[in-house]
Amino acid sequence: MIKKIRPQVGFASNNVKEHVLSKFRAEQSSNEYIISLCKQKLFNEAIKAFEFSQKKMGFCLNLNTYAYLISACSYLRSLEHGRKIHDQMLKSKSHPDLTLQNHILNMYGKCASLKDAQKLFDDMPERNVVSWTSVIAGYAQNGQGSNALELYSQMLQSGIMPDQFTFGSVIKACSSLGDIGLGRQLHAHVLKSEFGAHIIAQNALISMYTKSSLIIDALSVFSRMATRDLISWGSMIAGFSQLGYELEALCYFKEMLHQGVYLPNEFIFGSIFCACSSLLQPEYGRQLHGMSIKFGLGRDVFAGCSLCDMYAKCGFLSSARNVFYQIRRPDLVAWNAVIAGFAYGGDAKEAIAFFSQMRHQGLIPDEITVRSLLCAFTSPSELYKGMQVHAYISKMGLDLDVPVCNTLLTMYAKCSAFPNAIFFFKEMRYNADLVSWNAILTACMHHNQVEEVFRLLKLMCISQHRPDYISLTNVLGACTEILSIEIGSQIHCFALKTGLAIDISVTNGLIGLYAKCGYLETARKIFDSMINPNVVSWSSLILGYAQFGYGEEALKLFETMRRLDVKPNHVTFVGVLTACSHVGLVEEGWQLYRNMEKEFGIEPSREHCSCMVDLLARAGCLDEAEGFIHQMVFDPDIVVWKTLLAACKTHGNVDVGKRAAENILKIDPSNSAAHVLLCNIYASKGNWEEFARLRSLMKQRGVRKVPGQSWIEVKNRIHVFFVEDRLHPEINKIYATLEELLLQMLDAGYVPFQK
Repeated sequence: MIKKIRPQVGFASNNVKEHVLSKFRAEQSSNEYIISLCKQKLFNEAIKAFEFSQKKMGFCLNLNTYAYLISACSYLRSLEHGRKIHDQMLKSKSHPDLTLQNHILNMYGKCASLKDAQKLFDDMPERNVVSWTSVIAGYAQNGQGSNALELYSQMLQSGIMPDQFTFGSVIKACSSLGDIGLGRQLHAHVLKSEFGAHIIAQNALISMYTKSSLIIDALSVFSRMATRDLISWGSMIAGFSQLGYELEALCYFKEMLHQGVYLPNEFIFGSIFCACSSLLQPEYGRQLHGMSIKFGLGRDVFAGCSLCDMYAKCGFLSSARNVFYQIRRPDLVAWNAVIAGFAYGGDAKEAIAFFSQMRHQGLIPDEITVRSLLCAFTSPSELYKGMQVHAYISKMGLDLDVPVCNTLLTMYAKCSAFPNAIFFFKEMRYNADLVSWNAILTACMHHNQVEEVFRLLKLMCISQHRPDYISLTNVLGACTEILSIEIGSQIHCFALKTGLAIDISVTNGLIGLYAKCGYLETARKIFDSMINPNVVSWSSLILGYAQFGYGEEALKLFETMRRLDVKPNHVTFVGVLTACSHVGLVEEGWQLYRNMEKEFGIEPSREHCSCMVDLLARAGCLDEAEGFIHQMVFDPDIVVWKTLLAACKTHGNVDVGKRAAENILKIDPSNSAAHVLLCNIYASKGNWEEFARLRSLMKQRGVRKVPGQSWIEVKNRIHVFFVEDRLHPEINKIYATLEELLLQMLDAGYVPFQK
């Protein structure tokens, strides 16, 4: 029987061997197949092959295959598959070596699963520089710079020395924290190490310095580099472009091309297009556009976004449209760029059209999309469209985003829907941030709602947000509007206590307030305390001196300003022309007016023309003033004619005064000031017949003289007074004081004007 069954045992033994061999070949084939897919960068297919091999066949994979699969998950940022592969590795009782463990650490860092990375790192019996660097890089890449730096410190204490990759990651972590002091210490550490001259560490330093706005330090690192790669050039060009050194960005781009070592990529072209955009130089941009096409980047999404933005900012909206349609498979960022371009370019219709196309393509707008679109609505005629977008935002739940709400608030204010803006702010008030408060304060100022500014300021002070320099600038503007020196002084004290007084916009607001309220000494003290006053500072003080009759002081200040090479603006010339008017310097005024455009490139505005009319009229050159009005490029308004009419009353010129009054009445037939001034001119010349005729005409037309009024603030209360007012509760005391002042004036030798 033994003989009979021996062949059967031999046969079974052969089957087992064959089965084992077959399975071994299949496992080997599976390992090779997965590795082959990974090498071809077919990562999704490799992961599917892994899942199939485990579900259907139960094959064991070797450590090399696991390493490739983990790298595939890193590339795809697929935490789910990474965890599955790691778990399968542990279940199969495979013992990953240090290299594979480092791959897993890197995968968890790239997939932002820092807890998994830290747990694996803590459990590792052995660690090398790659292990430490992988975890440090994970923290740095995911915005946890403090943890990255703490781990770097532990690494040094453990005796492991960093390499160029460690330096690259830890410098990036330092950059994200904005701690430039620590960054400089790291720079010193890099220089002392054997990897100090390595290109990865040097590139990280350039990036850190440019992000910290220290372009000189970045340039110092760049210029000392023995070898540079495309990242070095790209970082430097991007730094110049972002920090306002656009011409330098173009020069370094040209130098890179001249050296001929590297060809520019889409990121470098993106930076260069941004530089052209800031310079408003579309011709440079067009040439670079042609170059990008030559380098095969004409349809690239990144370069295309920057190019589209450049054309839109330079006003070439049709070119922006053409560039966008050339982009291969535009993503959400590209759509946002083209919508923003047309919105900021003032073409609301086209911005809406792109928004509709985007939705039809199946893309879902995000917060940036709707914020860009809302910027297109800036006039009352576009309010309805803005409200439609608001309804869409509410429907999509995007109104929970505070920046979106802030943009909505600004949209309503710009579309002159101030009640809507106030109502919307009340709705979002408890979620409002500092930008929200500043937006509503700015809206109040634009709509002359001064009392509302003060009310909102009180609410803001009891909220969790404290006023910043923008808030104070708005409030100081409100104080200036109503000449409230009392509230303005309180704001000044608040600015000094909080340190906001050093901000130039706040300082300029204070100078403007004190100057307009007649506190010229205080305004001058604040001006003199400034280290580097700008044109607004100079102009505010010059205007203050001019308006209060200190013409010579204003002109001296203007001369000092010119000696210091501060370029004047249109407000400066309003001030100096007003000063010439008060002092009677007609020739000097003419000279300044002529030089405005010739020397400083400032086109005369309606305000400047009014100043010239006032200058000539005050000096008695009434015919010349009338001739100037007729040759103005603007249609003369009531203010200009009133200026001339008032001067005609002073100088007793009936003919010019009559023509000035007629022109006022053509614009506003019921204007009482024109009737009254002309009546006074006739009366001063004894022309009682014309005086009576004009009085009769006033009665027929129902024209009534609007009584003059003034106001004064006492203890946070505004007191308003009319001519011959008898309504004030303390009127008896007021008139008693006036009589006393009149007696003092007579005693001082004042002779009342009786002409």
